[in-house]
Amino acid sequence: MAADDTARTGMLGAAQIRELATRLGVSPTKHWGQNFVIDANTVRRIVRLAGVGPDDVVVEVGPGLGSLTLALLPEVGRVVAVEVDPVLALALPQTVQEHAPGQEDRLSVVQADALNVDELPDPQPTALVANLPYNVSVPVVLGFLQAFPTLERVLVMVQLEVAERLAARPGSKTYGVPSVKAAWYADVRLAGTVSRNVFWPAPNVDSGLVELRRHPAPRSNASRAEVFACVDAAFAQRRKTLRAALAGWAGSAARAEEILRAAGVDPRTRGESLDVEAFIAITAARQDLG
Repeated sequence: MAADDTARTGMLGAAQIRELATRLGVSPTKHWGQNFVIDANTVRRIVRLAGVGPDDVVVEVGPGLGSLTLALLPEVGRVVAVEVDPVLALALPQTVQEHAPGQEDRLSVVQADALNVDELPDPQPTALVANLPYNVSVPVVLGFLQAFPTLERVLVMVQLEVAERLAARPGSKTYGVPSVKAAWYADVRLAGTVSRNVFWPAPNVDSGLVELRRHPAPRSNASRAEVFACVDAAFAQRRKTLRAALAGWAGSAARAEEILRAAGVDPRTRGESLDVEAFIAITAARQDLG
C-alpha cells in the first residue's frame, strides 16, 4: 500500500511509523521486546482472523506506536490497550486522535506491565488481540486467560516457534508445557504465518498467528493449579518415563506408578504423549488415593 493510501485510510505504514518514532524520540528496545508492525495489510489480516465485531471489548497488549490499535478501533466496541512503555502509553491517544478522529473515546490505555495485570476497567474484555513481545508471549496469554474469564477468544502474533508450541498436539516434537496449559483453557490452532519483513526492526525469525477459543473449564475435583503442577513435573525431565518424572511430585517412583495406574496411564509413557485430560485424570487419581 502506498504511503498516501495508508494515510487516507487512517493506518500507519513504514514512513508514518518511523516519523512517529522520531517525533517521540522512541527507538525499539530489546528489553521490552519491541518490534513495530509497519504493514497495514498485516494488521488488517489480524483483525479479520480475530473475528471481532462491534459487540467486542478487545484488550490489546503492547500496542506500541498504534498500528494494530488503528485497525481494531473501527471494527470493535472498545479497545483497552496495555502498554508498559510510558512514552508510548502517553502518545497512543494522540496518535488515534490524529489518524482516526472521533474514535479516541473508544480507547482506554492502561500503562502497566502485562505480566502484572489482573484487572482492567469495565466493561471487561471479550477478546485479546495483540502483537505480543516475544519474550513474554506465553505467560501473557496464559495469564490473561486465567485472570479474565470473560475472554472468549484470543488471536495473537508471536514468534512462529511459540505459536507452533502453543498449538501442538500430543506426540509432536513441539508439544510441551505451553501446549497442555493452553489446552486447559481453549481450543488452539495455528492461524497463519507472518514474514519478519513486516516489522521494524525486522526480527531474526518469522512470526505465527495463533488462535485460542475458550471452552468450558474441565470438570474435575483437581484444580487448575494442581493439574499445572503435575504438568510442570512431567515435562521438567521430559526424556524420563512418567514413573520417574513424577516421582518427586508424587513422593516416590512407586507412588507415582500407583497413581498413574489408577488414572489408566502406562507408567512407562512420557509426558509428551498425554493430552490435558490425561493430566487431569492423574492429578485426580492422586487426590482419590489420598
